[in-house]
Amino acid sequence: MRRPRPGPRTPAALVAATPGPAHTIEFDGRAIPALPGQSIAAALWAQGIVAWRTTRVGGRPRGAFCGIGACYDCLATVNGRPNQRTCLLPAAPGDTVTTQEGHGHAELAV
Repeated sequence: MRRPRPGPRTPAALVAATPGPAHTIEFDGRAIPALPGQSIAAALWAQGIVAWRTTRVGGRPRGAFCGIGACYDCLATVNGRPNQRTCLLPAAPGDTVTTQEGHGHAELAV
């Protein structure tokens, strides 16, 4: 005898997720909505932003690639701290994220 299913089987229902209300983070001066527990990279992706770093050589655009913190392509400056892996960093209310150019320490160059 089969038990009836309680409702639609969505990914959120399967993990019993009940996300709280959205908050905002700032990306290059633009307000970005984010859900509690959502990574910064996921919040940026949800807004169609796929690149937030440029390479040291050639200035090529980079964003989240592996999503597990192994490739380091998702680095950005978060709250003034360069080289933060946005795919691992939860978006906190009021976080300020800026595009990182090169190694992220240009202001330290002499």
